[in-house]
Amino acid sequence: MSDGAQTRRPPQVLRGMRDFTPRQMLLRQRVIDILRRVFERYGFDPIDTPLLEYYEVLSGKYGEEGEKLLYRFVDHGGREVGLRYDLTVPLARYVAVHRSELTLPFKRYHIGPVFRAERPQRGRYRQFWQCDVDVVGTRSMLADAEVLSVWIDALSALRVPNAVIHVNHRQLLEALARAAGVEPALALSVYRAIDKLAKIGEDGVREELIRAGVEPKAAERVLELIRVQGHPETVFDTVRHLLAEDAEAQRALDELAELFGYLAAYGAPEGSYILDLSLARGLDYYTGPVAEVIVREPAIGSLGGAGRYDRLIGMFLGEEIPATGASLGLERLVEVVDEYGLLPTPETVSEVLVVAVEEQQRSEILRVAQELRANGIDAEVYLGERVDLRRQLQYANRKGIPFAIIVGPDELAAGVVTLRNLVTGEQERVARHEIVATALQRLVTTGRRPARERTGQE
Repeated sequence: MSDGAQTRRPPQVLRGMRDFTPRQMLLRQRVIDILRRVFERYGFDPIDTPLLEYYEVLSGKYGEEGEKLLYRFVDHGGREVGLRYDLTVPLARYVAVHRSELTLPFKRYHIGPVFRAERPQRGRYRQFWQCDVDVVGTRSMLADAEVLSVWIDALSALRVPNAVIHVNHRQLLEALARAAGVEPALALSVYRAIDKLAKIGEDGVREELIRAGVEPKAAERVLELIRVQGHPETVFDTVRHLLAEDAEAQRALDELAELFGYLAAYGAPEGSYILDLSLARGLDYYTGPVAEVIVREPAIGSLGGAGRYDRLIGMFLGEEIPATGASLGLERLVEVVDEYGLLPTPETVSEVLVVAVEEQQRSEILRVAQELRANGIDAEVYLGERVDLRRQLQYANRKGIPFAIIVGPDELAAGVVTLRNLVTGEQERVARHEIVATALQRLVTTGRRPARERTGQE
């Protein structure tokens, strides 16, 4: 054995990256398809941007913590480039490049992978997908309400239970820091500490605030203020009273009142959104309302974030273009859908394996398979070298194909095929000209597909 063979390392996936099995991909694609349909129902159009951007496009947009997680390197041409960290900054660059082509307000959705150099752990990956909707070119709170309404409809379509949107406002956070007596120079440290509340708890936030230089009395006042949360109708008066002397806070509350009014008009269910003064989205580019969608029962946690970013596009364009958007994390969504069985997913796309008993029937099974495919049935034939009935049925069972259509000499002579349910073992003889209708009926009665034809609605 050569030295090279002795030292060769088995192939493996990079840390923080993953392969996906066919079943995992089928579930991911189903979730994406549902999200896409909801996004398009609201009139959002798809775009895409490169995975690689000039590093200067990404740098300085995500705050100190985010900057550390950027993938940055020099390409073969000596250019500093980076892998996209999210889909929002690339959108801002996209708007700057294509400004003259866009009709404002510009509504886009984008579903694709992003990259962060995080420490890999359960639920955290270095490559993961985001599913974003954004509205560019309007300051109206109607746009902020619409992206949250999209969230509500999307999670309902995915059957995710008990999702609640927590809403705050960047100006309320700033007012909160002022009301607590925090020095202006330390305000950013306050937001970053509050953003970690779910992870480190009140004691951890208190320690972070004091470590950053916030006076203990001011730190306690911050914690007292961020405990305020509830349905807007029940807590708005409380917040207005607490921040009565702060004009910016009152303007922010007026904006939120408008946003919540639009959400109600959209038909958002009672209890699907709350005002939460502890919500502090970590990205530095947010300027107005911010939101996070959370499921606490069962203990799923955060599924996505949203916010208004009226100054981000101006960093590329030289003029401010207001924008707002919402993002769902695909990995977390898929985990939840799978763990709780919200969308039953088959092991394979194949619904039928068409089987030949002998070599002489191979041409006929190809004709049968093509007829099934032409009528919308996902049909497969066994591509192995030998025609072996037992081996073909084993193949179907291992793949999770629910039905087999068997064509042998007896079937050919009688003008029929044998349709076998591979889950129950039941089988029946079906006239050759009725196989499409019968197969469709059996797929419906066994729950493999809905009663309506597959039009992309299931």
